[in-house]
Amino acid sequence: MTEVNEKPARLIGGPGILLVWLYGVMVVGAVSRSVYQIATEFDRAPLAYALSAVAGVVYGFITYSLVRGGDRARRAALVCCAAELAGVLIVGTWTLVDPSAFPDATVWSKYGMGYVFIPVLLPLSALYWLRRAGTRD
Repeated sequence: MTEVNEKPARLIGGPGILLVWLYGVMVVGAVSRSVYQIATEFDRAPLAYALSAVAGVVYGFITYSLVRGGDRARRAALVCCAAELAGVLIVGTWTLVDPSAFPDATVWSKYGMGYVFIPVLLPLSALYWLRRAGTRD
């Protein structure tokens, strides 16, 4: 049991700082892209733009969890990273199998090719880091 005044275990030491920075960049990229596209051309590709918005929210929650620290935040980030990876794999495969379903790209299209594959590499790295952080406690 932890004391009330005890600080949560840090998740952003070492490579965790790089994860926070990369997730922060992805939040800005995904949210700003989806907000613009939803506001100006939503009728063109509503599924793609909505999925980009969802990706931005997921990135934001993971960033917050990493910065917050503690075991509960680490577990929440693990779940979100696993969901993010599943989303990247599902949407990435879907965009390759049925390109007509996506008249415009999402953040996760073709496994994040438009973002230099960061969307598929980031959750893998984060899952590894978060699992390691859990074994250190």
